[in-house]
Amino acid sequence: MKGLVKLRIAVLDRDKCRFRKCSHECQRFCPPQIMGEKVVLFGEDGYPVINESLCVGCGICVKKCPYKAITIVNLVTEAGQFKVHQYGPNSFRLYRLPVIKKGSVVGLVGRNGIGKTTAINILSGNLKPNLGRYEDPPDWDEIIKAFRGTELLPHFQAISEGRIKASVKPQAIYLIPRYWNQTVRELLDKYDERGEAMELAKELGLLNSLDKLPSELSGGELQRLAVAVAASRDADIYFFDEPSSYNDVLQRLRVSRVIRKLAEMGKAVMLVEHDLTFLDYSCDYVHIIYGDPGVFGIVSRTLTGSAGINSLLDGVVPDENVRFRDSPVTFEVYSPVTEELSSPIIAQYPRLSLIHI
Repeated sequence: MKGLVKLRIAVLDRDKCRFRKCSHECQRFCPPQIMGEKVVLFGEDGYPVINESLCVGCGICVKKCPYKAITIVNLVTEAGQFKVHQYGPNSFRLYRLPVIKKGSVVGLVGRNGIGKTTAINILSGNLKPNLGRYEDPPDWDEIIKAFRGTELLPHFQAISEGRIKASVKPQAIYLIPRYWNQTVRELLDKYDERGEAMELAKELGLLNSLDKLPSELSGGELQRLAVAVAASRDADIYFFDEPSSYNDVLQRLRVSRVIRKLAEMGKAVMLVEHDLTFLDYSCDYVHIIYGDPGVFGIVSRTLTGSAGINSLLDGVVPDENVRFRDSPVTFEVYSPVTEELSSPIIAQYPRLSLIHI
């Protein structure tokens, strides 16, 4: 079936919802509820549950909620848009997944809370996709059947059979000192499955930090340590979640070279990054993830590195005829001043000369 359909997405922010303090405005003012439909019900835990199939998308509950805990999105999309994962009722959901390519670095770019880390967790095997069936999760046979005819079919077959080994550089590097209280050298030795730990430490400028504890490292050193640990493992696919943070330009180049070298070895590499310069330098392909943060995310089809970054700046995915930003990001170019400017002389200095000591 092809064409366009309207999907209605209702998301409840449980951190904001104060169902014990409000007057249940989401239920009291809902037009279909007033007419007898059971659109908003309250679960055993007290939180409201919105039936998305009965919701008419009027947005009254959004406006009436005193704690601004409800979001209603009317999403027009292709019929059969592939929902990969949903965490629960009225919660975030992810549509489609990025494609893994051996011997290439594939970049993921998008706003925070849009599903990049969820995509990494699914592709690394740390999170089993439920295809939107959070109450009745599918087994691996159903998941593999759902991905039949896609480039990801062999990947999920390998995950289901335990034949994929993934190495993940997490985003939350600040947790490393909490879980490791020995030296940097000992941490690298523990995960040095390729025998490259010391070479990676040299490439990433960590040789002077080998005898320090992770708690003694700067943010940039801790980030490069996490990259070195992930890259030293012998894996089939490598994931790097925001590896450039806390580093200056020189260190970012070093990190990028380490990531590129893994792809040159024939490994599949996936990179989540907000720094467009780093992304452009490191990636062969790019997926834009667009949508509404905390509500839903849609993974674009595969784009080349330059085309993906240009689409991100323009706010448009041309191949899908989708605009995800009201206006493009532009950079003003100013020509240098050509006319001579005059100003009063405030101070004068004698001619300087270089003295060799």
